[in-house]
Amino acid sequence: MDFLKGRLSLAVAIGAVFGALTRFYGTEFAKVLFGKDFGFYGTFFINVTGCLFIAYILTLALENIRSISPELRLMTTTGFCGAYTTFSTYGLEARGFVDKGDTTMLLLYFVGSAVVGMICVQFGVSLARLGQSKA
Repeated sequence: MDFLKGRLSLAVAIGAVFGALTRFYGTEFAKVLFGKDFGFYGTFFINVTGCLFIAYILTLALENIRSISPELRLMTTTGFCGAYTTFSTYGLEARGFVDKGDTTMLLLYFVGSAVVGMICVQFGVSLARLGQSKA
């Protein structure tokens, strides 16, 4: 059992490296695309796509739609998505809108991230179930 725990820990660690790097480069790309003061666009995109991806993978795995090993499931969900999504950055950026007194952007970003995130979770579940036969 200790060997299995080591494999699972390694899977999470590998996924986390790729998730963190993808988040970093995604945010940097948003800054290049929209300007350095608009890195929050990258955070928004990362958070909602993370919702989509984790819902898709977990639905495939937990509903036995596709056979996914425990290592691959942990690598993609706990590892990759855990490091890829950025709730702490989301909170910090929302606070920046408070500091600037920009209530409109605060509400759009804060509420928009939650609403679009939930829509992406539902879309991920639906996408994973596509083509699944009704039993």
